[in-house]
Amino acid sequence: MKVKGPHILDDSGRILMLRGCNLGGSSKLPAAPEAARSQGPDSLKNPGGVSFVGRPFPLEEAEWRFRQLRSWGFTFCRFVITWEALEHAGPGIYDEAYLAYLRKLLLIAGQEGVSVFIDPHQDVWSRWTGGDGAPAWTLEKLGFDLDKLDDSGAALTPQHYPRLNRGKPLPRMRWPVNYNRYAAATMFTLFFAGNTYAGDCKIEGQSAQDFLQERYIAAMRHCFRRLKNCKSIVGWGAMNEPHPGFAGYTDLSGLENFAVSSGPMPSPFEAMAAASGHTVKIGVYRPWLKKPLRTGSAVINPQGLSLFREGFSCPWKEAGVWGEEGGEAVLLKKDHFALYRGKSVRFADDFLKPFIKSFIEKMREAGRPALFFIEGLPNGSHPSWAKEDGEGVVNAFHHYDGPTLFFKKYNPFFTADQLSGRIILGRKKVAAFYSACLGKAREWTNEHMGGMPCLLGEFGLPFDMNKGRAYQNGDYSRHEEALSAYYDGIDKNLLHSTIWDYTADNTHQAGDGWNGEDLSIIYNGEGRAKAGWLRPYPLATAGTPIALSWDRKAGIFRYRFKADGGINEPTEIFAPTECLGKTPDIIITPKDKVPSRSEHKSEENRILIYVENFYDEIEVTVKRSRQFVALRA
Repeated sequence: MKVKGPHILDDSGRILMLRGCNLGGSSKLPAAPEAARSQGPDSLKNPGGVSFVGRPFPLEEAEWRFRQLRSWGFTFCRFVITWEALEHAGPGIYDEAYLAYLRKLLLIAGQEGVSVFIDPHQDVWSRWTGGDGAPAWTLEKLGFDLDKLDDSGAALTPQHYPRLNRGKPLPRMRWPVNYNRYAAATMFTLFFAGNTYAGDCKIEGQSAQDFLQERYIAAMRHCFRRLKNCKSIVGWGAMNEPHPGFAGYTDLSGLENFAVSSGPMPSPFEAMAAASGHTVKIGVYRPWLKKPLRTGSAVINPQGLSLFREGFSCPWKEAGVWGEEGGEAVLLKKDHFALYRGKSVRFADDFLKPFIKSFIEKMREAGRPALFFIEGLPNGSHPSWAKEDGEGVVNAFHHYDGPTLFFKKYNPFFTADQLSGRIILGRKKVAAFYSACLGKAREWTNEHMGGMPCLLGEFGLPFDMNKGRAYQNGDYSRHEEALSAYYDGIDKNLLHSTIWDYTADNTHQAGDGWNGEDLSIIYNGEGRAKAGWLRPYPLATAGTPIALSWDRKAGIFRYRFKADGGINEPTEIFAPTECLGKTPDIIITPKDKVPSRSEHKSEENRILIYVENFYDEIEVTVKRSRQFVALRA
């Protein structure tokens, strides 16, 4: 594969449309020992003794699972790994058994016709800070006592929340507030901007930023070297959903840079004070249009415990951001993180982009992945990009319908703009809004990122929405409607896409196994709500795509493109018999002018369109066969 302008091409020059899923949701967690597989109270113990062998699924299942994905037209997948999976035992100590497992698995993927790009995944830094990603030793190197992260208010984890809250489980979708808790916010700030805002903070004699970034990139380089002969790998991501931490904050006494406002949320100054042993009263919030609504107050770190082991202290206190007077915490520099080189911070360009460029440069020294998939901030800014910044790059942005994801309810007549707080009402307007959001992302990419290709790297919905009603009555019609609307937007904008997610060990009780998420399109080996996501699309086009649509109710697929008669290979359309039947009608227009022929391979779910020496627009219409039996999940 190679990038040419806004497109990704195969070796014959055809324009590809990459479509697949994320493998997989439970890859955020170890596969062994048994305690670490869950998010139970003992799952964070013995961080160096875990194994991710078997994620996303056991090796003995690989052939049929990749074959299943290909049968669904998911020939391209975002393959989830974590830094912890590679280097959990300590800096420079790599899990070679896991790497050997990955190599075997990805060789099978290639044999079954599935290509992947590797996604170094993280959410709110690590499992010890309420998410996944980085090894525990990254926190320990800064003197954090892992056993005091929750007690000091520095993190909010499902493992310890019940112990501190009278046995109650961590509330639904509360985990993103960890971006505003001390531990994750500090780690992100030091990782991306430590040299600017905490230049004296050292790890093993190096600046914290240099140490953390070098170790992260070295782990990915080592992984790439071990997997270099896996032809299924066509690219690498740099980092999933990076976050600025405190970088860019204009006032450390308030709330900024938050992903979601839900429950007790400290300001950065309050978080810093609490982590160093102060008992702090903070605000309690709930989402309200564009700004969070304060509904009360709560106390964090009531025991006055310090997060830091003996010999260590808060790097922000050392940097003079705050201090103590008469035993009380005092904010000294409320705008410490507001400027970069004398100007207001633009995190995506000032800090994220230099990291991405370094990542790409170092990875290319180890070999030459064809593509690099880069991300900006979720619902936020992306790094600008020009040709001289690096080639073969894809903007892999994410987009979820916020109300559906966070409240686990889908209403086809209602949604809200997460950026402006604007309410959208009406089925057609709601569907159009989703498509428009994707269109704006593509437009921004054209204007500020050199018109590189766009991949919608994550989207989807909770299958346990509406209180898990579909599990009782088997009716996934609402899921199908929502997913179909999402894919309609993807088709309209001609985007590459990987849906979140495919979790092989999903259960109705535990969902995807991580923080209450249940977004897997598969359960018990079978696809669910398939009518929402199984649909025709052009895998490869001998020419340039113009317009694409699928009417799932009428069973009509339309695809318009400008043919390039100089390409010898055919235009290839994924045409699942579950959607179109075994004998669909194939119509090519303008019929009297196009020197073409079609070939339908129903056993492979493919339609091939051959066009020779023709360089004008063609429309292919595929109509569902009359004897078709409707697809149901």
